[in-house]
Amino acid sequence: QVQVVESGGGLVQAGGSLRLSCAASGSIFGIASMGWDRQAPGKQRELVATITSGGNTNYADSVKGRFTISRDNAKNTVYLQMNSLKPEDTAVYYCNVRRQRFDGKYLDYWGQGTQVTVSS
Repeated sequence: QVQVVESGGGLVQAGGSLRLSCAASGSIFGIASMGWDRQAPGKQRELVATITSGGNTNYADSVKGRFTISRDNAKNTVYLQMNSLKPEDTAVYYCNVRRQRFDGKYLDYWGQGTQVTVSS
């Protein structure tokens, strides 16, 4: 099992910044990627950003140029630096850890989520 713990959410004014952190622990061998999804009230969950163990990143178009994902492999921690925040970024942000098993299959683990609220 993998335990996933997020931190860093909160309330910020539009144009401000927040930094989310996510630490993975437990059976952390074989982690292929880590990332963030978000879900706003009444909307579907959407991918925000991911980063592979090799450092390759992927971003949703809505956050490109404003958000930066980074990773500390030694600490099994992923960060999401969010700048120029907009009210539409308001959502619960969930950290995802994807681990590859010895048989090649992937398992996904999720944190409990952290609330990000951007006021206008």
